[in-house]
Amino acid sequence: MTDPFAEALHSDGPNPDLAEKLKLYGRFIGAWTFDATRILEDGTKLAGRGEVHFGWVLEGKAVQDVWILPARDAGPSPSLGPWTFYGTTLRVYDLGIDAWHIFWSDPRNQYYSRQLARAESDTIVQVGADGTGASVRWSFSRITENSFRWLGERSHDGGATWRIEVEFLARRSTPT
Repeated sequence: MTDPFAEALHSDGPNPDLAEKLKLYGRFIGAWTFDATRILEDGTKLAGRGEVHFGWVLEGKAVQDVWILPARDAGPSPSLGPWTFYGTTLRVYDLGIDAWHIFWSDPRNQYYSRQLARAESDTIVQVGADGTGASVRWSFSRITENSFRWLGERSHDGGATWRIEVEFLARRSTPT
């Protein structure tokens, strides 16, 4: 049985007119697992294993992902404490500004973020602000065909200094 919603959302590949630009995030299409570390302000570290899935959506004009911590097959994860999430990002390329609009939504924790993203050398940098006005910077680096590093950073001084809050080290779990 086919799910009409999933069929309307999912695309088999990138829109041909945007294919070159969509490679920035399109290279992540597939399933991944990641080792997650969260560093609290007092230096305490929380750790666990999560999963992320990327796919083409909206006539191949966007990339959507689902981030889950702990991974659905991880079982109880006391090392995470209360730090869990189950959210999705919609990543839409904007030809007019040559950048990506990033919309993160985590209904479990009621955390939402809007950012702009661009490639900076071999790193993808997403910048925005959180609900308190603090600057946030999320980035993908050390990108290979089968791995990447994702960092979540926050600044309370307008970007003069940054504190790493989260690091994910991801490995592809489906072949490309």
